[in-house]
Amino acid sequence: MPAADDRKRRDRRPSAEERDLWHRAMRDAEPIRRKQRNPVDHTIEPSEPPNDSGKPPESADPPSGKAPPRPQPTPPIQPPPKRQPPLTPGQFADLDRRTADRLRRGQLAIDARLDLHGMTQAAAQDALLGFVSSAAERGQRCLLVITGKGTFSEQGGVLRREVPRWLNMAPLRGRIVAVAEAQPRHGGAGALYVLLKRKRG
Repeated sequence: MPAADDRKRRDRRPSAEERDLWHRAMRDAEPIRRKQRNPVDHTIEPSEPPNDSGKPPESADPPSGKAPPRPQPTPPIQPPPKRQPPLTPGQFADLDRRTADRLRRGQLAIDARLDLHGMTQAAAQDALLGFVSSAAERGQRCLLVITGKGTFSEQGGVLRREVPRWLNMAPLRGRIVAVAEAQPRHGGAGALYVLLKRKRG
């Protein structure tokens, strides 16, 4: 049987002649040495050395050659505008005595007049604003504003009460020097003299 023949060939010992031939054939052969395998190093090398100086790492980008932008100077703090005293008819804090007396007595030439009779509060306020502003632009100084005395309450009419308040509001207050009740020939308690600042230039 083939299997039995193969087993006999494997178990047969080589003869002396075969062993002599084997040694002569292998006498110049050198044994193969196994290479020692190095163990795998799983240590991860850091990409950059640690920074122990406490300073931020420098950028890897090359310098562009441009100087860094200069910090913008802080604008100076502007002082708040000086608060002007309220305009009260008959009080002249910013006016010399001679001019104040002439204004009170109605001796200054009246440059322009505004009659607010019959207007609503909104219309009267708009008219007063436009009137005073236009007069200031033209360089006029002494104005006469007629409010009417009013007959609906002991304090007088609405416009008689509101006009002095409107004259104290921006932008009118910055244009006015003084306010005084008019003389009877100009309307008396139902009218006001309004003296404007001189126009510069």
